[in-house]
Amino acid sequence: MRNRLFPLVAFVMVLCMAGCTPSMQNVRQTNEVVEIYPDYKDVTVPVNIAPLDFEVLVDSDSKWGVRVIASEDTLDYYADANVFSFDEGWWKNLLSKNAGQSIQFVLCEREADGWKAYQPFSVHVAEEIDPYMTYRLIPPGYSLWKEMGIYQRHLESFEETAVYKNEQGKGNCVNCHSFCNRNPERMLFHFRSELAATYLFKDGRKEKLDTKTDHTLSALVYPYWHPSGDFVAFSVNKTFQFLHMKDPNRIEVCDDASDVVVYDVNRREVFTSELLNSTDEYETFPTFSPDGKSLYYCSAHAVDSMPQQYQNVKYSLCRISFDEENRTFGTEVDTIYSAPTEGRSVSFPRLSPDGRFLVYTLSDYGNFSIWHKDADLYMVDLATGDTQRLDILNSDNVESYHSWSSNSRWLVFSSRRENGLYTQPYIAYIDENGSPRKPFLLPQRNPKSFYEAQMNAYNIPELVNGKIEISSREIADFAINETAVQVE
Repeated sequence: MRNRLFPLVAFVMVLCMAGCTPSMQNVRQTNEVVEIYPDYKDVTVPVNIAPLDFEVLVDSDSKWGVRVIASEDTLDYYADANVFSFDEGWWKNLLSKNAGQSIQFVLCEREADGWKAYQPFSVHVAEEIDPYMTYRLIPPGYSLWKEMGIYQRHLESFEETAVYKNEQGKGNCVNCHSFCNRNPERMLFHFRSELAATYLFKDGRKEKLDTKTDHTLSALVYPYWHPSGDFVAFSVNKTFQFLHMKDPNRIEVCDDASDVVVYDVNRREVFTSELLNSTDEYETFPTFSPDGKSLYYCSAHAVDSMPQQYQNVKYSLCRISFDEENRTFGTEVDTIYSAPTEGRSVSFPRLSPDGRFLVYTLSDYGNFSIWHKDADLYMVDLATGDTQRLDILNSDNVESYHSWSSNSRWLVFSSRRENGLYTQPYIAYIDENGSPRKPFLLPQRNPKSFYEAQMNAYNIPELVNGKIEISSREIADFAINETAVQVE
């Protein structure tokens, strides 16, 4: 029987409700350490997260158990082939009873006359996280694709469902999914190649939009919703990519030109400011503030020739005021991070919903930092102006795209720390003072086998406060049968 509580799951569930007792006898405590995968040691997790299943990284046939010590209960749980898979109901009860507290885990290895206990580790239980995460699963290719899709994962369990798979349409590229205030009823994404359009869903309304106009560089690209739901800021870009033969960054994606515009959802109109579409600057990655009164974006001085000068392109973090009633922008641009002064390049600015913190990715050059091994996460406290490198979140490989939870306490970000090729989603707690905690990998059943077999990258992880109810089949039918409406 796989991963059972002693002696039967049903029996133990009864014990858990009455107060559990341990079953491992003659436990000998040591100072030795044993590694586990994923590394869930001393992490902070949401009270509503799925079970943290893990595997003991030892090459032996030993029998393993773990003693779980909580505020009211102590329970022994046994592994199957070094893998601990916790019952979902028991886990949910364990976390809810220990919210705001720490749970101790003591790994024990079977010996001839008892059990050898390794150094314990703790898991701290904090506030809730939004119940869903949405991401694109795509092979880590460069210009071609065959199968890809946007998926949603229920974070309180292991359920994953497709929002849209490109095999349901005409094999088109699907990208840049975005939500207004993490609301599943207000979202958009793009189709490229076949069925090309921007697909916008708002409160039951569906639109297929042709967003290329005579006055913009391209169709709309990188999106961010205004909190009102009435506007979406986009970049418009002329980009190209090339591969390195020796550089460890593998690939570059560069702007040959880019601007920032705003789409009026109700009027189906695009508008902008001369400060956001200068031919002397590359403007991209727009982000509205939570109060909707400011628009943040990245901007770099244009160069004379690309790609020859691609390493000279470095993006500053800028801010301009926005008046939603009059659809106007301010007359001055504030610079939050100056690339010419500081020497590095900003991408993916994202503000916490409470307006206190802004996290961005910083790399040596360019703005497509998802392939830059030097890319790290930084955070500025907008109340004090203090900036910190989020060392506990960063690794020796790529940390790039990130998004906040509704309560401003959780950050999900993509990282290539596992193997340098596939991005995976990590979740980190950020307390009210801006102090980050050790991040943890998105839980999976049999996690080591799962991630070793996963041949897709997790792209653009976004936290969502509910399930996307529109079916993938409905999206496909709409895309195939509907004629795109031209925006003004």
